[in-house]
Amino acid sequence: MSGPYEDLGEPVVRDKRRIDPLTGELRQPVVDVTDIPAEGTVPAGTVPAAGDDTFVARDSSAELAERTADLQRLQAEYANYRRRVDRDRVATQEIALAGVLTNLLPVLDDIGRARSHGELEGGFKSVAEALEGIVAKLGLVQFAEPGDPFDPQLHEALTHGYSAEVSEPTAGQVYSPGYKLGERVLRPARVGVLDPEEPAAEETAEVDEA
Repeated sequence: MSGPYEDLGEPVVRDKRRIDPLTGELRQPVVDVTDIPAEGTVPAGTVPAAGDDTFVARDSSAELAERTADLQRLQAEYANYRRRVDRDRVATQEIALAGVLTNLLPVLDDIGRARSHGELEGGFKSVAEALEGIVAKLGLVQFAEPGDPFDPQLHEALTHGYSAEVSEPTAGQVYSPGYKLGERVLRPARVGVLDPEEPAAEETAEVDEA
């Protein structure tokens, strides 16, 4: 027979029935060599085994450790940011409060002078005491009393003298009290400073001769 089909060879019949029609027994599956993947290839839909050179499997434990480190770093950065914000907020509030209280110091000075002259009476007395109570609740503290050791950080010396009753530089007279807000000095106290009295010239000469 000749023609376009002469090179096709004998027809191939594939019987894929699982039960042998002659024996009635279950046939063993026959693997078609055409279905075997070529060497070095992986059938579609399969997962490469760990350690396969063709695929690089990501270590889940290493990935978890990396993500945990990233989270801890973000948490630390956020905690530092919150601390800076809180610190700046407190500092801003203190500066604003210090500015308001500083502007009230002349009023407090007038109240103090009126009290020392016996002029703090009637309605003015009630208003003055209310104001003093408010600034005290806000943290304003008055300081400086006669006899306090002189501290250049807290006192401003307006006058200077000597006294045999002191053994160190001392605030002998307070012209106006000082005020603090926490550790911040809003205004130093204005005082007259007394130093220990210098020995007389005759006593000094006697000591030198001896």
